[in-house]
Amino acid sequence: MTKSKQLTAVAFAAVATLALAVAGAAAAQAPPTLQERVAALKESLAKSQALLRQYEWVETRVLSLKGEEKNRTESRCYYGADGKVQKIVISAPPEKKVGGLKGKIIEKKKAELTEYMQNAMELIKSYVPPDPERIEAAKNAGKVALTPAGSSLRIDVRDYEKPGDILTFELDTVRNTLLGLKVATWLENAKDKVTMTTAFGTLDDGATYPAEITLLAPSQSLEVRTTNSGYRKVQ
Repeated sequence: MTKSKQLTAVAFAAVATLALAVAGAAAAQAPPTLQERVAALKESLAKSQALLRQYEWVETRVLSLKGEEKNRTESRCYYGADGKVQKIVISAPPEKKVGGLKGKIIEKKKAELTEYMQNAMELIKSYVPPDPERIEAAKNAGKVALTPAGSSLRIDVRDYEKPGDILTFELDTVRNTLLGLKVATWLENAKDKVTMTTAFGTLDDGATYPAEITLLAPSQSLEVRTTNSGYRKVQ
């Protein structure tokens, strides 16, 4: 399993049904308390792990450096018998070899960026799928905040993995859908920021999936954009 697999469907399916729980609570006469919101979130995290395991889909990953596309790869993804995401490359650009000193410089830079991206994705795996117990601990420490905004609701979990980081869920409480998930964290130091933003889509059976995932590393002028599409049931 590659470093980016946790950024695909199973990683975000963990929070896919949270909107339904929130909407159900909102229908009550008394406004839901923070404890009730967090309890609904924890329950949804536990139930949603297997939500998308009956599907296969196509993942398209585009790596850009300084705004210029450098690599585009398409892969067929599905869950194996061990419950882990399996990935089969459908198409990828051919390797371009440049000789001499220039080629060595290019290969060195490529290796550095690859290592950086792998480290960033490994860090993101600390956040996704979210750990219900960590969310509970953050709530008990007063580090979970709810911010209503019209028909949407934002849930911020601070200091989830590192001091100063934020794990955010955004919900549409009218349509009962999860709108997005965002991680704002850092690598070596607080100036080396890394963000991951996910926009969700909904399948015909109501399953919510990560339609587009964007990983940004401003210090490296690096962007990795992953699009998941073509979902179909295989079970």
